[in-house]
Amino acid sequence: MHTLTRAEAVARAELLRVDGYDIELDLTAARTSAEFGSTTRVRFSLREATPAAPAAPAGSAPSAGAGAGAGTFAEMKPAALHELRLNGHALDPAGLDGNRLPLDALDPSNELVATATMRYSNTGEGLHRFTDPEDGEVYLYAQTFLDDAQRMFACFDQPDLKAPVRLVVLAPPDWVVRANGAGRQTEPGRWEFAETAPLATYFVTVVAGPYHLVEDSHDGIALGLLARRSLGPYLAADAGEIFEVTKSCLDRYHDLFADRYPFGKYDQAFVPEFNAGAMENPGCVTFRDEFVYRSAVTDAERELRAVVIAHEMAHMWFGDLVTMRWWDDLWLNESFAEYMGYRVTAEATRFTQAWTSFAVGRKSWGYAADQRPSTHPVAPTDVADTGLALLNFDGISYAKGASVLRQLVAWVGEEAFLTGLRAYFGAHAYANASLADLLAALSSASGRDLAGWAEVWLRREQVNTLHPRVVADAAGNLAAVAVIQTAPPQAPTLRPHRVGIGVYAPATGREADPDAPVELVRRVEVDLDPAAPGGRTDIGALTGLPAGRLLLVNDGDLTYAKIRFTAADRASLPDVLPRVADPLARAVIWAAAADATRDADWPAADYLALAAAALPAETQLAVFEDALRFARATVLNRYLAPAERPPAAARLHAACRQVLTEAVAGSGRQLSAARGAIGCGGPAQAAGLAGWLTGDDVPAGLVVDPELRWTVLHRLVVLGRAGEAEIAAEARLDRSARAAEHAARSRAAIADPAAKARAWESIVADDTASARLVAASAEGFWQPEQDELTAGYVARYFEQMPAMTGRRTPHAARQIAAAAYPQYAVSTATVDAAEELLGREDIDPLLRRVVVDATDELRRSVRARG
Repeated sequence: MHTLTRAEAVARAELLRVDGYDIELDLTAARTSAEFGSTTRVRFSLREATPAAPAAPAGSAPSAGAGAGAGTFAEMKPAALHELRLNGHALDPAGLDGNRLPLDALDPSNELVATATMRYSNTGEGLHRFTDPEDGEVYLYAQTFLDDAQRMFACFDQPDLKAPVRLVVLAPPDWVVRANGAGRQTEPGRWEFAETAPLATYFVTVVAGPYHLVEDSHDGIALGLLARRSLGPYLAADAGEIFEVTKSCLDRYHDLFADRYPFGKYDQAFVPEFNAGAMENPGCVTFRDEFVYRSAVTDAERELRAVVIAHEMAHMWFGDLVTMRWWDDLWLNESFAEYMGYRVTAEATRFTQAWTSFAVGRKSWGYAADQRPSTHPVAPTDVADTGLALLNFDGISYAKGASVLRQLVAWVGEEAFLTGLRAYFGAHAYANASLADLLAALSSASGRDLAGWAEVWLRREQVNTLHPRVVADAAGNLAAVAVIQTAPPQAPTLRPHRVGIGVYAPATGREADPDAPVELVRRVEVDLDPAAPGGRTDIGALTGLPAGRLLLVNDGDLTYAKIRFTAADRASLPDVLPRVADPLARAVIWAAAADATRDADWPAADYLALAAAALPAETQLAVFEDALRFARATVLNRYLAPAERPPAAARLHAACRQVLTEAVAGSGRQLSAARGAIGCGGPAQAAGLAGWLTGDDVPAGLVVDPELRWTVLHRLVVLGRAGEAEIAAEARLDRSARAAEHAARSRAAIADPAAKARAWESIVADDTASARLVAASAEGFWQPEQDELTAGYVARYFEQMPAMTGRRTPHAARQIAAAAYPQYAVSTATVDAAEELLGREDIDPLLRRVVVDATDELRRSVRARG
């Protein structure tokens, strides 16, 4: 198959414009067939009617500006291509070159008709087909993202050839069918959908099956929620909250952008085995159906769902209304949606601490990605092809980009930022734009030339570190305060930072009280000068103030930078952090502590000591969960040597047990602590955990529902206290799709050579199972408690992953290869094996990226143990 290059896309966009798609999909046999019918009529015109040019060879780029008589290609990936007609003339279907349909001798106006049989997928790419194990019903949804529209219909599959779409779907008469436009069943089993506004091909979707449907409306906008019938009761229970978030976000976006939602109705479909969190299809957003909660969840999880809803809604303007021309401007979609998703959630819903969650969790994802060998600018100057574009959907394009935008708003001001965005939408509505277009709008609105800002923040990679320098006088007052900005040697860019600096001290009158809250007593915002000698900016506004207990750089989390503490502040964190009153300040501290531990600036044991001291007092659930997750999954399981893990795990388990005991019965805090206690539980706690499955000694108020049961059972399997019999018994009790994934993950974790052999074979050789189930097996395979049992598979990963990647589709290969990486085999030998694989020139770029990133994390583990 051919990968579309940027040069080919530019040339094709210069040659033609797409006037519209008429698509008919025949899904009537979906209950029994692995294939479906697709008929596409594409109307397109040449941009110039210049003298005839020679036809371009199949797979090559046409010359820019070629007119009538020129040649180009469309894309399609059929199982069988039955008929092709161009301007009424039959073309030989055998001319299909991989996924390219050569189109020669074009007229000024053209019509291509393609009739084909297409394959459903089980990888979340193209038209995905899923059979619900609970009731046997079949469900379909389309994911055409990036370049998978060609898996469903013939098209010019690039983002800047937008066109209206008219869709007809033939389906079983009892099915619910939804798509981008409003639709109706004109006769039993025939659905016709209104023509859409111009869409990029990667937004075209259809959702079909016996879905449970809940409908509402708001401000003249029809709203719909869909989920599998087996999830219907849970969707009904959550519909009120989902609609409330949806309506509040719509209102806030209307206020901010002064431009109404542009795509008519607004459906949100929760679909099975979805690859990502959600997809911003105009008029029909698709979400992973794990967001329909069948068991108890915390408010942190509900907040995350709200953020994803707000994120996808932001895309209706950023990405859908105005679409990037090519994937090098991905940030125009994802960075803005990430920023607006957290901002609007905090401003318009009950989840007012969304930015706190961003600071401790999501932003750390960006910092990690930006320090790897694979780092790239937020807005790279060139993304050569669609295969490489997929690799940039990472913490840089999302979290770093959102952080940079937050810094931009602090720098140019709220009013100028919004004025610029409104002008940008007005100038490029239903069309395409680039970084230059956005900068022009923002520069005009703010009166600032943003070219220099964009160069250092958007065009250059890596992250700065901000170091406080403090001198106190004999009376305990600040005699001198400065911030020194540094950059890594390989990317020595210093940047302008608008940053808050906070002085924290015990509440007035309680300075001697060891339990007194530590509060902000003075905060200043300053601009750090990147041209200052030595990167040093003096903070004169703090001179003479009492030093307090903590000086926090980046208070308020306005900028994107790693921060460090003074030696005295770092030493006092176990005492101070539990008493800091502001949750955002605590999030900044937790994130900085984790980053210093990742960099091996702090010993792993220091972070665990901080976690044991401060987690019992952490009341912000998202902060508690992220800090505990880093402590357990990274520090405990990877940074500590095997002999050091059991006592450290016992300390973390004790901290979780303390919270479990003190938390309000039935609260999210209690549930978070229970999950933590399970994850840190060792052999000494196994019997007590097993008792929870039979109702023995369960903490009052804690519901051991299906999800918590699987969590307990998986831990018992890892510890060797449960096996196939217990997994099979639990699977008989819970026949859900989610249970099937839990069972696959748990079977792969069984501490038995034969079980490991079966699991590994499914990971590297089973191309028939869904990608989600194979990835679940990969997630369960490696366990830090089973190093000796899995040692022989380390070399096999590096030997066998290239073949697996070559057989699998891109999303499936990336998901499986990342989950199957031997992350707990912490040794220089594993690093050497990875380097040997990376030395090969023939490995897929996607696998290369997975191994580069995972090996960088492994090196950090090796350094931490040293």
